[in-house]
Amino acid sequence: MIPETLPSGIASAIPANSLRRSRGLFIGRGGAWVTGLSVLVSLLSLLPIIFVMGVSWQTGWAAIETLVFRPRVAELLINTVMLVVITLPLCVVLGVALAWLTERTNLPGRRWWSLLATAPLAVPAFVHSYAWVSLVPSIHGLPAGVLVSVIAYFPFLYLPVAATLRRLDPAIEDVAESLGLKPWAVFFRVVFPQLRLAICGGALLVGLHLLAEYGLYAMIRFDTFTTAIFDQFKSTFNGPAANMLAGVLALCCLAMLTAESAARGSARYARVGSGSARDQRIVRLDANTTLLALSLQVLTCTLALGVPLITLGKWLIAGGSEVWQAADLLPALQQTLLLGVAGAALTTCAAIPIAWLSIRSPGRLQRVLESCNYITSSLPGIVVALALVTVTIHFARPIYQTTITVLLAYLLMFLPGHW
Repeated sequence: MIPETLPSGIASAIPANSLRRSRGLFIGRGGAWVTGLSVLVSLLSLLPIIFVMGVSWQTGWAAIETLVFRPRVAELLINTVMLVVITLPLCVVLGVALAWLTERTNLPGRRWWSLLATAPLAVPAFVHSYAWVSLVPSIHGLPAGVLVSVIAYFPFLYLPVAATLRRLDPAIEDVAESLGLKPWAVFFRVVFPQLRLAICGGALLVGLHLLAEYGLYAMIRFDTFTTAIFDQFKSTFNGPAANMLAGVLALCCLAMLTAESAARGSARYARVGSGSARDQRIVRLDANTTLLALSLQVLTCTLALGVPLITLGKWLIAGGSEVWQAADLLPALQQTLLLGVAGAALTTCAAIPIAWLSIRSPGRLQRVLESCNYITSSLPGIVVALALVTVTIHFARPIYQTTITVLLAYLLMFLPGHW
């Protein structure tokens, strides 16, 4: 893989239309079935949006205008936009820096640092927030939201970027250096452009989590659309105001999808050959650079893992042995593991058809199907839950308040993260 500026005999940026026609030859007889399954999953993912639109229709335009065009909504919009605009670049910088250090340098213990860079995903976002509030009770507002969001969600950038760096053909960088480019120029002109798809995909996932997250921002007292939606549902169950806010949140997701599509562009990077059969280029760091790199790794791990582990450990010790003897602890753990494994399996199976289309037959239909799932992932869990409750009560009573409904909620909320 290589951008258009280097010789096309090695690799090139292939226009999307040409790549789509060539890959269309590989669809075969199973293409119709895959497309049908993808459409079915995407239609299912639209249930929460249909629910919001239905409530909006019943509410009427006059009520919509009163509920949406008011100062409180403008305040929430500014908070949410500022959160996304500040957090995403920081996540990109941190994710790319850590990925390059663990994949392309001789950093001591880089494989262990790679594992630690992904470990924050195992800590729920609200646990990060709870740990920081317990440690620094005065923490609140936009700065706190940005700090906790970055340390909770940067692995969504680190993972795809590290995987892309691992797969790049090292011969490309050799050619760039032979053309007279310095090491930093090689990175920014040759390597970094090929990380564009990974960065856009990871940034989109982070953005969706920022739009849908509730517990993290509620604990640090930072108002976003999601916290306001939960507050509205607490005061007036299934209230029109909450659904109007959910509609504005969906529009924010559409804007984010448009920006991601524009950043991604129409070119798709692909190899013409099998690439060079040798290990990736490893940059030798000097003593000062190694010290700075290790400092960055230690600081990141301390903020993302040390604070939650120390805080939780402190409260567990304070609670004593009685905490572990609660009668409902083991059943809750068993049910959590069961739902987690079943939800992961169902979501992975449902993601396969759309992922297959993305690779084998990318095009306008595939992008529309992806967007349907992305929009639902930007909605708070309570909106998805109410949509499923409404649908199951009226059209699927046998699965109302069953494990099947819970698994469907997992599917709708977490599907984009499996592509």
